Amino acid sequence: MSLFAFIARFAARHWRAYAGASVMLVVIAVLTIWIPRRVGHIIDALVAGTLVGGALWREVAILLAMGIAIYLLRVGWRLALFRAAYEMGRDLRTALFARLALQAPVYFHRVSTGELMASATNDVDAVEMAAGEAFLAGFDGTLTLVLVVAMMTLGIDWRLGLVVLLPFPFMAWAFFVISRRVHEASRQALDRFSDLNAEVQESITAVRTLRALGLVQRAAHDFAGKAQAATDAAYRAQQWESAFEPAVGIALAAATLLTFALGGFLAWRDEVTIGTLTAFTMYLVQLIWPMFAAGWVLSLVQRGKAAWARLHPVLHAPLTVADTGTRTEAPAGVLRAEHLGFRHAGAIAPALADINWELAPGRTLGVVGPTGAGKSTLLQLLLRHAEPTHGGLTWGAAALPEFTLATLRAAIAWVPQEPFLFSATIAENIALARTTASMEEVAQAARLADLDADVQRFAAGYATRVGERGVTLSGGQRQRVAIARALLADAPLLLLDDALSAVDTGTEARILAHLRAARAGRTAIIVSHRLSAVADADEIIVLKAGRIVERGDHAALLRADGWYAAQWRYQQLAATLEAA
Repeated sequence: MSLFAFIARFAARHWRAYAGASVMLVVIAVLTIWIPRRVGHIIDALVAGTLVGGALWREVAILLAMGIAIYLLRVGWRLALFRAAYEMGRDLRTALFARLALQAPVYFHRVSTGELMASATNDVDAVEMAAGEAFLAGFDGTLTLVLVVAMMTLGIDWRLGLVVLLPFPFMAWAFFVISRRVHEASRQALDRFSDLNAEVQESITAVRTLRALGLVQRAAHDFAGKAQAATDAAYRAQQWESAFEPAVGIALAAATLLTFALGGFLAWRDEVTIGTLTAFTMYLVQLIWPMFAAGWVLSLVQRGKAAWARLHPVLHAPLTVADTGTRTEAPAGVLRAEHLGFRHAGAIAPALADINWELAPGRTLGVVGPTGAGKSTLLQLLLRHAEPTHGGLTWGAAALPEFTLATLRAAIAWVPQEPFLFSATIAENIALARTTASMEEVAQAARLADLDADVQRFAAGYATRVGERGVTLSGGQRQRVAIARALLADAPLLLLDDALSAVDTGTEARILAHLRAARAGRTAIIVSHRLSAVADADEIIVLKAGRIVERGDHAALLRADGWYAAQWRYQQLAATLEAA
């Protein structure tokens, strides 16, 4: 969809605002072109001595009333139109956020956060200006131009009117050339601003790493380079936009010169009166706005087109996982993987191949294996962050794609390897999925996650703000906040993706003891490098290179004396040495 088609659809939905603003602009244009003609008659009447006393003051009062009416109408159309344009900006940002919320994590591996932030700010602002300021300025300028030229040629003197139009082809050619340059320069300026945004976002996020590695100066140098590139690109865009004004000035100067030359000659021959020539000159002055409006509108439109070319692909990027399910009832029953397989884009070997398991309600499945075995990928498929390339997953009598994404994900409490905390309080982060939870419920979930004692050491307790991404908390504390959040959500399926990797073995033991009691009756899948986290699971599967190589409970796997047994002995020895 082009920018103009998008604006047309928006204008059709908000036709009252656009129609009201257009009507007010028509009235403004009529009053504006009527004033010079009335002034011309007043001057001719004064020269003839037929306008004196009260009649003169009445004419002055009428002119003043027209001026006041024009002022009020101009305020009115701006209020009507810009409200609609701001609503467009709101709708665009809402649609952008909604689209991004549906995208799978793989999408954000391709598109940087800084680029998306630029789309939500600068790009939307540029489209908003094209829909608001440019639309009405173009309408106002075109209407004024048509009426003024019509009045000059038909209402005053056709010879003067035609002479005034002679410089216009030059101005049109100049505008065509300049507008193409403005479009390209605006596109580059938006791209460089996006690069700058990405640099700022990454540098601030990684500021502690940069300090630790002594790379602050280099990061500052890189940032300065991106900032200079953005400045240069914006300056080039402004240079080309400023070229509209000289083109208008040259055209107006030429038109004025031609008007005075021909008008003076006609007045010398008594073919036009002084009042008529004055009125024509006033109309000539009124051509300044349409000419400048043309340049301004072209500049805004080209900037809007460049922004829309960046924004449209984001708004219409295909979803990695389509939300086409219709089931809205909570999933229930046995969770199955049947010949499940998945291959990452561009990968030679599959990440998962021929995975089969069955998990009854209230049971726990442990998933272990070496790094890169496909453990986390399995959870991504359960969450429908990606679609299987072979086989499928069912919950009860329905395949996972039959549920809406909102329904499916509401039934799953997920603790990822790297939990995300918002810039809010500890209590607000724990109660993220249940904002109506009482403080006692929040504290109980924290106690189950072995977090309560840590929270009590903060002066503000659960009201402590954790900073951006939970920067004020340790890695283990962030993981335990995420575990407490998942427990408080009380979803029927609990997924723990190596969620205890940042805590010591003693803390792990306490959390696991609490979890055994807390998840009673809840289905759970625990992915972990530490085998102690899955030792109590009803079934454990061992993945290697995306395939199940061992399965059974803890005792059975120890008797099998395979990878699991060897890894268990190694971790037990390491724990003993650590304790010693």
